[in-house]
Amino acid sequence: MIIRMKKVFFMIIASFAMIYSCSKDKEIDNPNKGEITVEADESFKSVAEALVERYTALNPKTKINLVIKKEDLGLLDLLDKKARVVVMSRELSQKEKEAYDQKIDLPWKPAKFAADAVLFVVPKDSPLESISMDEISNELQSDKKRLIFDGTNSSNLNFIAQKFRKNPANLKFSIINGNENVAEQLKNYPDKIGVISYNTISRPYGKEAEKLRNELKVLKVIKDNKAYDISNDNLKNMTYPFTRVLYFLTNEAYYGLGNGFIRFSCQQLGQIVVEKEGLQPYNIFKREVQMR
Repeated sequence: MIIRMKKVFFMIIASFAMIYSCSKDKEIDNPNKGEITVEADESFKSVAEALVERYTALNPKTKINLVIKKEDLGLLDLLDKKARVVVMSRELSQKEKEAYDQKIDLPWKPAKFAADAVLFVVPKDSPLESISMDEISNELQSDKKRLIFDGTNSSNLNFIAQKFRKNPANLKFSIINGNENVAEQLKNYPDKIGVISYNTISRPYGKEAEKLRNELKVLKVIKDNKAYDISNDNLKNMTYPFTRVLYFLTNEAYYGLGNGFIRFSCQQLGQIVVEKEGLQPYNIFKREVQMR
């Protein structure tokens, strides 16, 4: 009898332990407390770092590990639940959306937060001033490989390929790993054209960004006989031909730290951070002035 009561007692204790463990697992993190991993392509490193830094400063009990990884690889990590949130810039293919639906079991809802762009740049002393859409398309098929990208699986290459409805594997180009490296080493290849993200040079008061702006010339893009330069108005109106919208994807099915970070980035404080990065905030807040 005593042995039987002991068994019942230990079963009750074990049940409580399992219940406590399950409830604890469900409360791993919340918007104000916890630790997660966020992944972003190097093209968006500056704005991603700024958003993470601001969010964790406002929520000191949180830790967001920002991992810089190629866009395609970041998406795979999200699907495999190695990362809670990823930053994306291109449209997902139908197969990728289906994989997201199957593995994540959440509605595919991109959280848009900024307008960025892909730029074509040359050294400051280059005689080039512009490049047309046809010229870009031709260069992508040329054995000269004049266009320099920051690597395969990168957001810049993916976006340009998608823009011209091409498979990245079928394009011809040169590689220098890293956006900043492309910009810095371009002076050693005067016959080449670098392809970098606007966010690499957009931060108004960043020393590195300022240095690169002083060394580079951003080529105007000619489309339909009209030249477009990179400007906030052209980003806002999406008239610059290679404007792209940055957005978050998450595999978090509850309102935890991942969704808290996304919500912050898409609302007013986060949009101010985006604006300070020199990018165009996607969600523009009206400012009301009261006259007395």
